[in-house]
Parts: sequence; structure tokens; C-alpha cells
Amino acid sequence: MKNFKMNTSVQWLLAFIFVLTLGELAAQAPPPPPGSNNPAPFGFVELLIGAGALYGGKKAYDKRKEQKH
Repeated sequence: MKNFKMNTSVQWLLAFIFVLTLGELAAQAPPPPPGSNNPAPFGFVELLIGAGALYGGKKAYDKRKEQKH
């Protein structure tokens, strides 16, 4: 198995994602009362985080692809 060496930007990205995930898990709202038919809303902030993660992943993929050629 080859030595896997992570560059600093990947390490910072993983640490940032870990901190965000930990914060989201700790700040969860309590469940709705029984018999309630109101599911929790999917907030705009979650959509922005997902879009940012996809955009960053695409940029990293393109950069890695460019470096290999």
C-alpha cells in the first residue's frame, strides 16, 4: 500500500467538516410531540452547506485531475 500523504488543505477541510457536523449534532431540535404531523423543515442553511461541499469537491477533483496530466 502506498503512503497516503494528505496535503494541508485536505486536512483543514476534513477538520472543518468534522466541526460543522459536530455542531449540527449538538444543536438538534427536540422531536415534535406525538401525534403531530409536522416534520422538521429542511433549512436553507443545510442546502447552502451541501452546495458548498459539492462545489468544493468539484474544485478539488478538477485540480487533482489537472495535476495528474
